[in-house]
Amino acid sequence: MRLASYRRPDGSTAVGVVQDDRVHPWPVDSTMLQIVQQGLARALELGATALDAAGVPLGDVTLLVPIAPSSMRDFVTFEEHVEGVRRSMDGVSGVPEAWYDAPTFYFTNPHTLIGPDEPVPFPASSSARDFELEVAAVVGQAGRSLTSDEGQDAIFGYTLLNDWSARDLQRREMQVSLGPAKGKDFANTLGPWIVTRDELDDRLDADGFLQLWCSVAVNGHEIGRDLLSNMGWSFGTMVAYASRDSRVVPGDVLGSGTIGNGGCLAELWGRAGEQVPPPLEDGDVVTLTVEGIGSVTNQVTSAPPAPALPAVRRRSASAARAEAS
Repeated sequence: MRLASYRRPDGSTAVGVVQDDRVHPWPVDSTMLQIVQQGLARALELGATALDAAGVPLGDVTLLVPIAPSSMRDFVTFEEHVEGVRRSMDGVSGVPEAWYDAPTFYFTNPHTLIGPDEPVPFPASSSARDFELEVAAVVGQAGRSLTSDEGQDAIFGYTLLNDWSARDLQRREMQVSLGPAKGKDFANTLGPWIVTRDELDDRLDADGFLQLWCSVAVNGHEIGRDLLSNMGWSFGTMVAYASRDSRVVPGDVLGSGTIGNGGCLAELWGRAGEQVPPPLEDGDVVTLTVEGIGSVTNQVTSAPPAPALPAVRRRSASAARAEAS
């Protein structure tokens, strides 16, 4: 079942079931987060009721970000991506040994999400602009220190994620050894809808990995293509690790990390030793497509220039303490 958040022509918003190019309104007034919080079984029950209504053509509504996440974790589970981007960003070959220990993630910004067909406002100061093709799992059950099997059972559904990246800003700020900040938090795309877990269970292999083809195109030209099952860790393991000595709750969104074989430009730059293909520019149109889920498209733009910051205050902390004593 495909569950979408959308805006009607009169400006009001709703949630519904997408089927055969029509969207059928949810039978009770709900947000997507509330639907996810009620669990997958209840969602499928109410979704079947929604399909009894005639619905409206999908072309008559505007698709929105499908869910307001409780939190967003972005993982890095594709070895090929790690190797290429590391060479591009740091000039170092190979994959860090620590990557093999666990499915590493960082928390990203749930407040700058954009939906299908919305413009992507890159920082005006960035010139090394990049996309990242990912699939995200939406958690549907709360849990703490789950097993991988329990983690898989806790998944409500899947959607597409484009983790837009300003590589020049990211490269500079990560020299502080803390993680990405302004190179990442200006925009993430989620959409076009959430495909409930049951729709894709038959695409799981024996080890719990989804056998789905993923591709990304810029201005209609395919840049990258890979199998989602080339992940080093399954979504169930990602949920389990996120919950380890911690907690996941319904509405948490977990990104797979960028696919290999051209899932982002930085990987290709690292392999080529130069920025080929070139960074994204204003007007470029990026489309992500994942088998069994759908496609999402956005156009690159520039945000207005941000105000300047005061220069750092350089001082001797020990001298200041002595002076204040």
